[in-house]
Amino acid sequence: MSEVEEPDSPAGPGEAREPAPNGDGGEVDLEEPDPEEFDLDEPGEFDLEQSDHRGAESAETEAEPGPQEEPGPDEEPGPAAGPQAEDDEGPRRRARRERAERRAAQQRAMGIEQARREAVRRARGHDAPPAGRPGDRAVRGLRTLLWAVVLAVASVALGLILYFTPVMSARSIVVVGTGVVTREEVVDVAAIRPGTPLLQVDTDSVAERVAGIRRVASARVQREYPSSVRITIVERIPVVVKDFPDGPHLFDRDGVDFATAPPPPGLAYIEVDNPGPADPPTVAALDVMTALRPEVVAQVSRIAAPSASSITLTLTDGRTVVWGTDERTAEKAEKLAALLTQPGRVYDVSSPDLPTVK
Repeated sequence: MSEVEEPDSPAGPGEAREPAPNGDGGEVDLEEPDPEEFDLDEPGEFDLEQSDHRGAESAETEAEPGPQEEPGPDEEPGPAAGPQAEDDEGPRRRARRERAERRAAQQRAMGIEQARREAVRRARGHDAPPAGRPGDRAVRGLRTLLWAVVLAVASVALGLILYFTPVMSARSIVVVGTGVVTREEVVDVAAIRPGTPLLQVDTDSVAERVAGIRRVASARVQREYPSSVRITIVERIPVVVKDFPDGPHLFDRDGVDFATAPPPPGLAYIEVDNPGPADPPTVAALDVMTALRPEVVAQVSRIAAPSASSITLTLTDGRTVVWGTDERTAEKAEKLAALLTQPGRVYDVSSPDLPTVK
C-alpha cells in the first residue's frame, strides 16, 4: 500500500512548490502563474473583475469532487478512497484560495494607491511648477529687499553729493546767439554764481531773467555736465521803425517796441496811431510786411495803416501800392511781386482777382 506525503504548509509566494499528487495518481503543478501574465506593475492593463471571476470559477470547479462509486457488497474499499481522497483535495483548495486572496488584496491595494495618486495630481494641477522650499523663498525675498535698500541709499547719497558739494558745479557759462546783445549783459542778468552746484541752478528762472532783456525774443538755459551752463538766446529783429520825441523806436514782427536806436538802413517806417502788439492796425501792417518777398520789402519805405482795412504802401521811388484789408495777404503779395515789373505809379491789389496798374 503506497503512502502519500502531504506538504507541511503551502509554499510562500515566489517559492517553488513540489508537485502534489492528484486523486488519479498524477501530479498537479502548484507553481505560481507567470507574473508577466498579470503584470501587477501596470494596474490599468489587468482586469480585476475578470481575474477574480476566473479564480472563483476555477476554485469551484476543483472543489467539486467527482462522482464516487460505492463499493459493492462483495468488494472492499480501495486504499485511495474515503478520507484519504479528502485529505488530498484539502491542501490544493487551500493553496488556490490563498493565491486568489493574495491577488485580490494586491489588486485592491494598487487600486487604492492609483486613486490616491490621481487625487494628488488633480489637487496640485498637472502644469503647476514645483513650489520651492519656504526657506528658499524667504532668502530670495530678503536678497531682493537688500538690493533695493542698497540702490535707494546709493541714489540718495549720490544726489546729496551732487546737490550740496562742488563736485559738479558751474565753473563756466557759455552764451550762444548774441549779436547786438553782448555776452556780459546776458551773464550779468543770468546771475549764476561761479561754483554753484549744477543741480541748484534753476534753469527756468535764469531763462526768464535773460528773456527780460528787451532785445531778446527767447532764451533757453541748459546744464552741461560736469561744470558748464549753456544759455542760448534769440534776438529780436526789427521789421519797422516809428519816430517818437525821444528818438526812433524799433518794432519786431510781433509789434514789440524793443529798442530805441537808429534804424538799420532800408527799414520801413510805420504810420499808426498806437503801435503795439495789441493794436489791430499795427498787427495788420506787420502781417503785410512779413508776407512780402524780400526783394519787395527792400523797396518799401513807409507803410500806413489808419485801420486794419485801409493799408497803403509807399515805395522808395515814390510809387504807391493800394493794399486794402489784411485778408488774402499771401495772394496779394504774389500779385504785387508780378505787377511791380510793369511800369506804373499806382498798383492796386486790394482785389487780388483783378489787380490793376495805373
